[in-house]
Amino acid sequence: MGTAERVLGPHAAERLRESPAAQRLRRTWQVLMDASPPEPPEEEPGEVVDPRAIDLVLRVGELLLASGESTERVNEAMLSLAVAYELPGCEVQVTLTSILVSAHPGKGAPPMTGTRAIRRRTPAYWRLTALHKLVQDASIGMLELDEAHQRLAEIKRGRAPYPAWLLVMSLGLISASGSVLAGGGPLVATTAFGATLVGERTGAILARRGIAEFFQLAVAAAIGAGAAALVVSVGSPGQAAAIVTGAILALLPGRPLVASIQDGITGDLVSAGARVLEVFFIIAALVAGLGAVVYLAVSLGAPIDVSHLPTAPATLQPLGVIAAAAISLTFAISLAAPREVLVAAALGGALIWVLYVLARGWGLPPVLAAAMAATVVGVLANWLARRQGQPVMPLVVPAIGPLLPGTALYRGMVELNTGHPDTGVLSLIGAVSVALALGAGVNLGGELVRAFQSVGLSASGRWARPAARRTRGF
Repeated sequence: MGTAERVLGPHAAERLRESPAAQRLRRTWQVLMDASPPEPPEEEPGEVVDPRAIDLVLRVGELLLASGESTERVNEAMLSLAVAYELPGCEVQVTLTSILVSAHPGKGAPPMTGTRAIRRRTPAYWRLTALHKLVQDASIGMLELDEAHQRLAEIKRGRAPYPAWLLVMSLGLISASGSVLAGGGPLVATTAFGATLVGERTGAILARRGIAEFFQLAVAAAIGAGAAALVVSVGSPGQAAAIVTGAILALLPGRPLVASIQDGITGDLVSAGARVLEVFFIIAALVAGLGAVVYLAVSLGAPIDVSHLPTAPATLQPLGVIAAAAISLTFAISLAAPREVLVAAALGGALIWVLYVLARGWGLPPVLAAAMAATVVGVLANWLARRQGQPVMPLVVPAIGPLLPGTALYRGMVELNTGHPDTGVLSLIGAVSVALALGAGVNLGGELVRAFQSVGLSASGRWARPAARRTRGF
């Protein structure tokens, strides 16, 4: 007989092993040793599958993905709806171009599967907020299935919170604000605004004629670079870079960049790879348009060189901070973000610019400075989004707008076409590195908030999150 049994009775050892303190100790030991907890036993599912529930899950996931949400959030929303409407043994698969939902009734009954293709993706961040609210209400039992279908139909029929002309003008306003941030004045801002609007309308005409988006973006970038070359030819080379910076800023892929890195970090590698290719082809189109015009201008004798290109500012100027806030504000409008997030988006743009300039003043290179600023903004944006129960994309994507590397792309093209190919390639690599650092930084901020929150997925189901499972590459 052991010591515990002699002192506390014959079943003392068993009671001690099953005590709450002993169970907590075992769980702590499992976490420290990185041992996965035992899988919960599978419950025998029911035999009834409501096809309307599968249809709702599919349509909500389709609209979320088409409106610009990340793959992991779409997965979470669809699984939440599947649980809310009691779909047995539900499996969800989401990629960039299609979604699939399968319910397994069990007991020999055949599974029911539905799939939908994502043929068109148009950023509409106001829809994300409405759809997340629908999912939240359904998850706590406040929506019957018919009511959920009715609300989804209202969301699909709904209109953006801004008129169509403002959505178009917002791209020009992004360019004007970006040119001011790069050191331009009122005339430069007006030129960038006009060049961007002409490029955007030209792209729309090409789209109506069935021309691929790659060439639409290349033409839009070429128009912006053409305006800069015209300014150089009339004797103002110092303003050309500011015009191109503004014009390119409205075309840079901030939204797919953030989503691609988030998908890669969370383990959705198929979607991440597709989004990275999307970012690559967008940047390639911009580089092609810029390069063609710069090469033609240099060949015709335009005095384009790198001596007039702006560098990162070492001091903070009120006009620069206001321009950064204006970039994020107009960026949010162009993405059709809800009106409620416009102030937060503008503040995020001003903050990320201030942090970046301070980090550059401390001697950090551009990539590290961008990553640090984006991480801080990512933490604040994710905290605010979770506090308000809203999606985070409408906050973080506009906030990184002021740091998107328009000037670096232009510098690389100028260097490539003026006899400095090695330096030009390094400038282009630096531009891509800054863009990746921005995406990684805002996602790191989200992971930090997730790690220290006391409610939600991080607290109640850390082991259930696919991105948290340690596979070590296997």
